[in-house]
Amino acid sequence: MTQPSAASLPELTPAQRTEVELLARGRQDRSRTLRDLNLPETPEAAHALLLRLGEWTEARTPYADRLRAALDPVNLPVPDFDPHEDRLDLTHLPAYAIDDEGNRDPDDAVGVEALEGGLTRLWVHVADVAALVPPGSALDHEARARGATLYLPDRTIGMLPDELVEKAGLGLHEVSPALSICLDLDADGNADAVDVVLTRVRVQRLAYLEAQAQLEAGAEPFVTLARLARASRLLRESEGALSIDLPEVRVKADESGAVVSPLAKPEMRTVVQECMTLAGWGAAIFADDNEIPLPFATQDYPTREVQGDTLPAQWARRKTLARTRFQPSPGPHHGMGLDLYAQATSPMRRYLDLVVHQQLRAFLAGRDPMSSRVMAAHIAESQLNADGTRQAERLSRRHHTLRFIAAQPEHLWDGVVVDRRGAQATVLIPDLAFDVPMSTPAAPGTELRVQFVDVNLPNMTVRARTV
Repeated sequence: MTQPSAASLPELTPAQRTEVELLARGRQDRSRTLRDLNLPETPEAAHALLLRLGEWTEARTPYADRLRAALDPVNLPVPDFDPHEDRLDLTHLPAYAIDDEGNRDPDDAVGVEALEGGLTRLWVHVADVAALVPPGSALDHEARARGATLYLPDRTIGMLPDELVEKAGLGLHEVSPALSICLDLDADGNADAVDVVLTRVRVQRLAYLEAQAQLEAGAEPFVTLARLARASRLLRESEGALSIDLPEVRVKADESGAVVSPLAKPEMRTVVQECMTLAGWGAAIFADDNEIPLPFATQDYPTREVQGDTLPAQWARRKTLARTRFQPSPGPHHGMGLDLYAQATSPMRRYLDLVVHQQLRAFLAGRDPMSSRVMAAHIAESQLNADGTRQAERLSRRHHTLRFIAAQPEHLWDGVVVDRRGAQATVLIPDLAFDVPMSTPAAPGTELRVQFVDVNLPNMTVRARTV
């Protein structure tokens, strides 16, 4: 199909622009304007036309729109915490909310407490969001309709109002209400007991690198947290947990451009991740012991075993993982090496974490939790919406990564062949956490110097060649 040159393109009337934009945003299927210009009636062609006409800039991303992800903030009223609710006072125990620099929704914190008999109590405090978002409330319906917070390179659209984050975020006030999960762990990472309680905590916020400096200086409780995390990780690996270590990046963007920067991985990042895993395991054990239906996270056995720690091995190992499923009854999560598990530490950001908290709160208050049947319906609805959110994030990150690549056309990137099928190889660029197909005879594990050409934002494509 012959496409008109930029010089021959007419200026769009307001009605034509609206029509083309609706197609580019995936809000209608046809465009007479594109048809008259002898262009395909596709969102990609509409996007390309708007770029050529200068109606859109390269910063514009239509993917959340196309996937029906909500882009407007939640403006519903947020209640206050009940000041008279009975809570265990833990303000005497240090607790730390450790996250990336600039994090705006601190919803978990960690601390430890020495016990008799050589046990250590791991405390994972989680923002008590369910105290402000009871089941069936307007906030609950809105959060379920969104499924998760939408994190885009140029903005964040919360699953819940910013006002709720300000009220419930840990460390944003001198004392914070929390729903706390504790596990009494021995030196080998086994849990002697688990419990879930409503608490008041005093939380200090730290970036990962700040916490890492404390660990390297031998400061407590960071040394103890690291010891517990290492023991837990070894125990899970003995039960078949998979370790996957692939490059990760942070993508930030605005109208002026995009920046892709490798994500630092100090040990304290994995320590916090392991503590969150233990909290999910503890919440699942507590719920199972007390017959509380939760959206338990389960995963089938990997499709095959992959040995080695090279990038091709890590790449292949990730492809063996089945998708995590959520169901009202417990089951094993083989990728994590756990007999049961529930995501429980991000109720501000993930709807099913919020449901876990609602169910645990109902039990603690002596009320009947929602039934398995009702929960199954909530799981299905929220997962459908969360899937759209996650896909919009992936596409938007790719779009802005391509902007970053296009802004430096002469740059040579270090790449590694991580897979191949016949004459086609998959080359991973670690500094971008970006993979691209290439025709090369190089074997997996081969390091290449790669240059990108022909970036096409509307079609989300780029060509690569070895140098």
